[in-house]
Amino acid sequence: MSALIIILWIINLACDTVGQIAFKYAAITSKHNQGMHYWRKLFGNLWLWLGFGTYVLGFIFWLAFLSQVPLSQGILLGSFNMITVMLAGRILFKEQITPFRLIGILFITTGVVLVGLA
Repeated sequence: MSALIIILWIINLACDTVGQIAFKYAAITSKHNQGMHYWRKLFGNLWLWLGFGTYVLGFIFWLAFLSQVPLSQGILLGSFNMITVMLAGRILFKEQITPFRLIGILFITTGVVLVGLA
């Protein structure tokens, strides 16, 4: 894999992870509201717009990444974002990583390494 592909992949990975974390923050800071007040508060939440912005940026880098790698390889490498989001959830939100999730992380990591070597 070239340096360009790795850089595009890491930027996309960072954008996706930041986007997911921002959406989670938007959801938990607006969750005690109901009805139209909930939606007004949610759409006025900076975290929601940060999530949208990083998703748009990530989409651009994802397209650039896919232009450099075969689709089958890109999709497998793209699945690594599940690991970064899960670890960020553990660190920032104190979410649990169960034994089954840990096994999943190991399988995904193994798959990404194997795809990266191919």
